[in-house]
Amino acid sequence: MKAVVYDRFGGARDVLRLEEIETPRPEAGEVTVDLLFSGVNPSDVKARAGSRPGVTRPPFPLVIPHSDGAGVISAVGEGVDAARIGERVWIWNGQWRRAFGTAASRITPPQSQAVTLPDSVDFETGAVLGIPGLTAAFTVFSGGDVAGKTLLIQGGAGTVGLLAVQLAKWGGAHVIATARGRGAERAREAGADAMVDYAAPDLGGRILAANSGRPIDRIVEVEFGRNIAADTEVIAENGTICAYGSALEMQPALPFYPLLFKAVTIEIALIYLLGEDQRKSTIDRLNHALAEGALRCPVERVYPLAECAAAHEAVEAGNRAGAILLGTG
Repeated sequence: MKAVVYDRFGGARDVLRLEEIETPRPEAGEVTVDLLFSGVNPSDVKARAGSRPGVTRPPFPLVIPHSDGAGVISAVGEGVDAARIGERVWIWNGQWRRAFGTAASRITPPQSQAVTLPDSVDFETGAVLGIPGLTAAFTVFSGGDVAGKTLLIQGGAGTVGLLAVQLAKWGGAHVIATARGRGAERAREAGADAMVDYAAPDLGGRILAANSGRPIDRIVEVEFGRNIAADTEVIAENGTICAYGSALEMQPALPFYPLLFKAVTIEIALIYLLGEDQRKSTIDRLNHALAEGALRCPVERVYPLAECAAAHEAVEAGNRAGAILLGTG
């Protein structure tokens, strides 16, 4: 099979190379998927660059990057129903604690990591579901139904944010999102009821004004450290802040007393580590929304497999209007 690989950390053009390697045969409980698209996420880029604290070399002698992808099952191992051959699927955790991810023409993961893709959903969308899709679904619904509640989606123009806006609206919530410029237009088009400029000096006040002075029931947070003061100001008593990122401030200072006297729940979400029941319910929510046509996953660009380095650079550059994919088929 064709695969992009690396065996050391470094710049994308310095360490990524395209090779022909043997396709792993499916062992018991595994499936081989002929991939059509691979999702390129910021976490994949950071892993290749070696930017995680305390990690000085790749965890395996040879790594195929990327956790997300979509394709068709072509072979199954012992204990897997042969009827799954030919099934359209999307992949989660493709390269999480595994050497071989989805930046290849095939992948052979445990069968549970190959989720049925509804016939109405294209493979490009499937390649966005593993990290962005599950993160959006979990951060919106980890506390249960959101019908009748007000949700704040911080960073509503990013891939996760746009999906979270759509899922929250599908779930019956009133949605306020933060973004600016064209990003604000995209979030509004995705269904946000109100928009606030995330760079406003009086961010908390503007969020409350956008909600007629009422506090927010649940916050989906992409920049926890930078926004914690505003989040504390606007969150309702017994509300929840579910954070999946804090890149601009990795050591936040928490206003404990104001949070305490609102009995706020702070939930930190790392989608790779969902428990079995959490993942099942999150996948069920996501697939339900997809089946009802409630979710549009914007794709910025699809790069050929041989141009994986350019795809990584596009993710590093940021300011994108959608996901970056590799065409692997």
